[in-house]
Amino acid sequence: MRSIWTGSIGFGLVSIPIKLYSAVQETRLDLDMLDSRDHAHIKFQRVNENTKKEVPYDKIVKGYKYDDEYVIIEEADFEAAAPEKTKVIEIENFVDLAAVNPMYYESSYYTAPATKKNKAYALLLSALKKSGKAGLARFVLRSTESLCIVHPVENDLVITRIRFAQQIREQSELELDEKIEVSDKELKMGLALIDQYTEPMDLAKYKDEYHNELLKIIEQKAKGKRPTIKKLKPKAAKSDDLYDQLMSSLKVKKGA
Repeated sequence: MRSIWTGSIGFGLVSIPIKLYSAVQETRLDLDMLDSRDHAHIKFQRVNENTKKEVPYDKIVKGYKYDDEYVIIEEADFEAAAPEKTKVIEIENFVDLAAVNPMYYESSYYTAPATKKNKAYALLLSALKKSGKAGLARFVLRSTESLCIVHPVENDLVITRIRFAQQIREQSELELDEKIEVSDKELKMGLALIDQYTEPMDLAKYKDEYHNELLKIIEQKAKGKRPTIKKLKPKAAKSDDLYDQLMSSLKVKKGA
């Protein structure tokens, strides 16, 4: 696995040299864009809007428009803006891991100590496991500042980028109905249904089925066959009464 970032985790006066590795990988099919008339591959070119000529990648720079003029930003400028954040994931405080709303989660990264038998790494990992806490920190990755949590996953410290509060839209923007009352018996039946469907977390048994089905269609078309289109059969409730629907759901689950 190839590291994407090298730096350290700051923990009080303790510095833990680490390497960062992407913890996720895409499973989407790599679909190319083609011309529908002859299936020729569509190419995207970087074109100078003045000369209308293609620009080599090594001649492209980044710029920010300021007072109708572009200020060119170089790699050194990104680091100069906050050198400590480009090299250090400085834990500012600790929070209860369970208190972090999943809505804030973005992407996760594995860490590995840059030096062998790093006792400080082992200490932070053990302390976070025992306390149920996560370190809250900020760092810069690919010229973007991110808020993140440092938390344990089995025998590894994981960095999970989380969104800033201002990135989460207010629920008040939604036009929701006033609070709707449910009866005690409906609530009891709802809890029973949740209990019946509850089982230990095992994400390994869930697969990207859509990916596999789409691949089957591609293979059929490659062989000149016409793929079979499955018709969606909506679940039809026999009654409009919520209690009856819950009762029927419990019976269906029992018979599964």
